[in-house]
Amino acid sequence: MTYEQFRSRDSFSKEELLAFAYGRLVKDPPEHFLARLPTPPMLMIDRVMTIEADGARGRILAERDVHLDDWFFQCHFDGDPVQPGCLGLDGVWQLLGFYCNWRGGLGSGRALGCADVDFFGQIRPHDSVIRYEVDVLRYSELSKTGASMVIGNARLLVDGDEIYKIERARVGLFRGIDYPDYPLPSERSRGGKMER
Repeated sequence: MTYEQFRSRDSFSKEELLAFAYGRLVKDPPEHFLARLPTPPMLMIDRVMTIEADGARGRILAERDVHLDDWFFQCHFDGDPVQPGCLGLDGVWQLLGFYCNWRGGLGSGRALGCADVDFFGQIRPHDSVIRYEVDVLRYSELSKTGASMVIGNARLLVDGDEIYKIERARVGLFRGIDYPDYPLPSERSRGGKMER
């Protein structure tokens, strides 16, 4: 699809999210359109049913199907399989990064944290569907650096029961931090503090 079509869509299928993860969804990307979703098995989203903006605010509704043989059930924990809570949080960060791209942000995505996370349920191998409900509190673009940032609150539900609440999750897109020559060593091949 074209970049204009990408920006005007209000839902995305699993195939389209996979194409985005591999950098193949948009055929005419603008310069610095570098952010990606993680590829499987780290991709924690199967479909985006609704993505919408209202000024600086917005909303995202998405789902992931639970599979009996998901990779994390094989190791977390033997005899007591449960999805790690951090993967649900990562799914929210993935959606917020995708939202930044959809709104027109450019650069590579990075999770920036969250204010509070509460876990009061669990995701087990015989569950069916995880639902993400994300309320975007603020999306902004910083003209001086070209960076963009989004802040949102989220709820995760499994088969209709709310199990996680995440407040003020933050994701940003930044230019000049990508590492396209991996696995070769280069100027950007080491971590450390990012300049903001």
